[in-house]
Amino acid sequence: MLAGWLTGRGHVRASQVQAQAAAEAHQRSVSRETRRLAYLELIEQAHVVSELHWRLGEAEQLPDPAAQATRIEELRVELREAFAPLMHRVRITVLEGPVPVADAAQALQAAALSANRALWALTQNTGPHEAFHQAHRQFRSQLDCFIDIARETMDHT
Repeated sequence: MLAGWLTGRGHVRASQVQAQAAAEAHQRSVSRETRRLAYLELIEQAHVVSELHWRLGEAEQLPDPAAQATRIEELRVELREAFAPLMHRVRITVLEGPVPVADAAQALQAAALSANRALWALTQNTGPHEAFHQAHRQFRSQLDCFIDIARETMDHT
């Protein structure tokens, strides 16, 4: 009788351990997928911002200075609208972590802000075009860095 009871207890304990292991594996899977989605959404929004930066080069090629100024201002408004979703996605990525990815996301945010300031100066005729282009190159560099760190993190989780 005692042997049967001990065997039963052993089976119960084994089932509990197995259930706990399954729950932990599921939680890791959910966490990994949540991070992956946060990273992808940030990358997608950063590409939207980068595309708008790139269009500035097209606007600069317009022969009419008034048309050029109008198009640059339109792009600045579009960038301002794209900036809020980028910042939202940065905050989510910072929350999801880990620290290296969060740091890279914040560096990307700082580069986007720098590019926005350079574009503002450009539209106010207080900043050179090259300052904006340098800020855009820095933004692209930070995006590449973020992608590399995010990929490495996903490979190790």
